Amino acid sequence: MAKIFNVSGDCKPKLHYMVNIDENLEQIKAMVENGQYFTINRARQYGKTTTLRALEVFLDDDYTVISLDF
Repeated sequence: MAKIFNVSGDCKPKLHYMVNIDENLEQIKAMVENGQYFTINRARQYGKTTTLRALEVFLDDDYTVISLDF
């Protein structure tokens, strides 16, 4: 299946074109390991949900990740 541009919801790397966020995930992981807090705040359609879902997968080997939605 060919990739498409996603304009709604979170991006899935196998289905959608997206920017490589591996460097951001590494920075966030370093903050987590140092016990630091972080926020992800951007405008609509900037990849906040996509980043959090990718972070969940990225940290899964080293941490028990619990996802909550309010």
